[in-house]
Amino acid sequence: MWAWMWTLRRGRAVFVVVALTVGCGSTDAQSPSGQSNAGLGPVAVVPLPNVSGRFDHLAFDADHQRLFVAALGNDTVEVIDTAKNVHLRSLPGFHEPQGIAMVADASAVAVANGDTGTLQLVDINTFQTRWTMKIGGDADNVRYDVARKQLYVAAQGGLFVVNPASGEVVQRIAIPGHPESFQLERDGPGIFANLPGASQVVVADRQDMSVRGRWATSVCQANYPMAIDEATRRVFIGCRRPATVAVFDAASGKVVTSVPTVGDTDDMFYDSTRNRVYVIGGEGFVDVLQRNGDDVRRAGRVATRDGARTGLWVAAQSRLYVAVPSRVGRPAEVRVFQAAP
Repeated sequence: MWAWMWTLRRGRAVFVVVALTVGCGSTDAQSPSGQSNAGLGPVAVVPLPNVSGRFDHLAFDADHQRLFVAALGNDTVEVIDTAKNVHLRSLPGFHEPQGIAMVADASAVAVANGDTGTLQLVDINTFQTRWTMKIGGDADNVRYDVARKQLYVAAQGGLFVVNPASGEVVQRIAIPGHPESFQLERDGPGIFANLPGASQVVVADRQDMSVRGRWATSVCQANYPMAIDEATRRVFIGCRRPATVAVFDAASGKVVTSVPTVGDTDDMFYDSTRNRVYVIGGEGFVDVLQRNGDDVRRAGRVATRDGARTGLWVAAQSRLYVAVPSRVGRPAEVRVFQAAP
């Protein structure tokens, strides 16, 4: 089991993760000696019983304070009560669920299935599927455009735009290959999408559904996760080869800086309140990057477990949720971290 405790080191408060081993021992990663948590402290661990395999993405239902977790390897979506930090139920009927997004104004959550290439819209009150429709091969990341009331789904061949009311594909931005993480501008028509197969970032326009630019990642390859700070026109790209976060100028497409980070990342988030980037890596850590303009440096590292590479930052709660898969007899769980002011 895990215990968390606080201690003083060199005159400053840091938290230490202590593994209490039973039997074969712990497989959880250990933070490097002397590495602080940079104000990201543990709140709770929520066990996910009978869940096996790897996780993909997460979504948050603010109205009901629920977290939806795509358990890709288990073909389920797990539901967590974040007010009580308890597991509520396991929803079956999915086929390698990958991307997931809240459609709050329709009281629904959209789930993309990689195996069948479909998108399902699930009612968040009854947990019943309203409709299932074909998208394309390896349907993955999902985003909801609140202003236009449209879902965007990444799949083989581009980004597909879906009307959540009818379950119909209404438009498509053609992109050769398979886009991974992408972000929608809130105050503009822009879309930024990672294309790891080509080591590119694709820039598209939601008004005319066209591709208006491509950036070479140059300093790194295998670019999967992405975050943006729209206010300062910066795009943060997480790469696996080498393990790096590259910061791009959204206007010019030029790299302004890069910093080494945890390996095997699949999710990263920008905390605009604290000017931080949280990078979740399958090596078993969350890296906390502190930003001062275009000076971005690793300020802390929090241990999780090998294979934990996805999660969700919920700004309204100042919480980071990390999905931790089962390993060597240890159950799957979601770890909850609170960001200090």
